[in-house]
Amino acid sequence: NMKDNDEEGISCPTSLIPALRNANAVIICTGTTAFPTKAWTKSDSDDVSSSVLRALLDNSFSVSDAIASLDEQGWNTPQNVDAKSNEFIIKAWNEACAVEQKRIIMLSSIGVQRRDTMPFPVLNACGVLDAKARGEAFVRECAAEGGYSYTIVRPGQLFGGPYDNNYYLGTLFQLDKDAATRDVVFGRGD
Repeated sequence: NMKDNDEEGISCPTSLIPALRNANAVIICTGTTAFPTKAWTKSDSDDVSSSVLRALLDNSFSVSDAIASLDEQGWNTPQNVDAKSNEFIIKAWNEACAVEQKRIIMLSSIGVQRRDTMPFPVLNACGVLDAKARGEAFVRECAAEGGYSYTIVRPGQLFGGPYDNNYYLGTLFQLDKDAATRDVVFGRGD
């Protein structure tokens, strides 16, 4: 659980100190869905539709204001999961680590550097790529200040079952790739 301090922002909970004390590297692979789903709720069992519609109505159908109101309510929005949680993990590691910090690895998303180029504005409609970009910037900033290296991994769409998770086009149409299109391509950039 994140706990706010008035001046320092975030403090490492005592439950994380033993795990982070001798960790010279950290891998961050947090994430939520790009659009409102049950993954955004606090319990993963609440119906998201009525709360999202209420936020839209309360904010005159401004999507950014509605998402900001869900952020403030503590929902698992991109801002809270992909930006604030990443910052929390890094600050907790910096606070608790008693050995030389060597590397941090962050799992991000394709499109972070191309948020204004189609099709990424659609993916970023609720701010997921903006939040990932904020998390990436914090990784780079802390690595420079702390003198450790970093790696940011930006995978694209992951395909395949099981199809019982949150619904989006991939699960609705059970999108799979055939054997000829299952390649993994590595490269620099986005």
